[in-house]
Amino acid sequence: MEQKASSLPRVGTLVVDTGRSDGVGAFRGVAGPYWSLRPVCGGVEWEAVPERVRPATDAERLRAQIARVNARSRGEVL
Repeated sequence: MEQKASSLPRVGTLVVDTGRSDGVGAFRGVAGPYWSLRPVCGGVEWEAVPERVRPATDAERLRAQIARVNARSRGEVL
């Protein structure tokens, strides 16, 4: 199934992967039939089924941004 570019989030947009314990990740691009997402606090990208990805709510975006700031303040590599 081919995905239309207009239906894709912009790179860097925070989304939630409901197929992965509601993990919040930044959209990185398309890898075959999957979307590549990167954890907000750094780490290995993962592939998500597009049908199981939804936009992050304001609260989820804020929580992810705070987690990133806290990780940076602890000197963790992001």
